[in-house]
Amino acid sequence: MDEVYDFLKKAGNYYLATMDGDQPRVRPLGSIDRHDGKLYIQTGKIKEVAKQIEKNPRVEICALADGAWVRIDATLVEDTSVATQEHMLEAVPVLKKNYKVNDGNNEVLCMSDASATFFSFADPTPRTIKF
Repeated sequence: MDEVYDFLKKAGNYYLATMDGDQPRVRPLGSIDRHDGKLYIQTGKIKEVAKQIEKNPRVEICALADGAWVRIDATLVEDTSVATQEHMLEAVPVLKKNYKVNDGNNEVLCMSDASATFFSFADPTPRTIKF
């Protein structure tokens, strides 16, 4: 899991894919946090992405850095704990402009039942880890 976190931090932004009915939706995000041995992302509850995740929590994330990329499939589970929300806001301070702990909009989501597959142009053999 630490390798996945480090890769996403290095990439800076990643792309989150959700389903909107039968239509895939992809958007760039940048919030990533490691807390209590788990990986978290963040979004706003009022956003369409949050509504899509609520209906279908299975997502894919893709990020690219230095000629390599990772594709993560996971189930996202909301974590409403104050400690997790605070940790996310400290880990990604730019979020503080729009979100606060328990503001009714700040949604912190834990990656569960996840696997990450690493690919590289330099190495044709993908490598998968589960977390």
